[in-house]
Amino acid sequence: MAGGGLLVIMLAFGLAGGFVARMKGGSFAIWFTVSFAIPFLGLLTAVLYRVESAELRRECPECGRILKLHDAVCMQCGAELEFPEVAISPNATVRRRPA
Repeated sequence: MAGGGLLVIMLAFGLAGGFVARMKGGSFAIWFTVSFAIPFLGLLTAVLYRVESAELRRECPECGRILKLHDAVCMQCGAELEFPEVAISPNATVRRRPA
């Protein structure tokens, strides 16, 4: 009976970790597995995991696509990116250049 209780606890932590990470923009499956395998620490890590939507961004000088600040190559046009002088706030509205 003790093994069944442990499995229920591990499943609950796995689901909680997966849902928390999914709300933050992460992978449900990966964080479910981590939180299931390491119940308390996995969930704590998912809670403390960075939020993708809160990261600074930048604009590609070649095609104008908005990218994450840490990207080194534009996934749309393939341009190599230097670290910008100015970053874009995650909450800023950005006007797209006409193509």
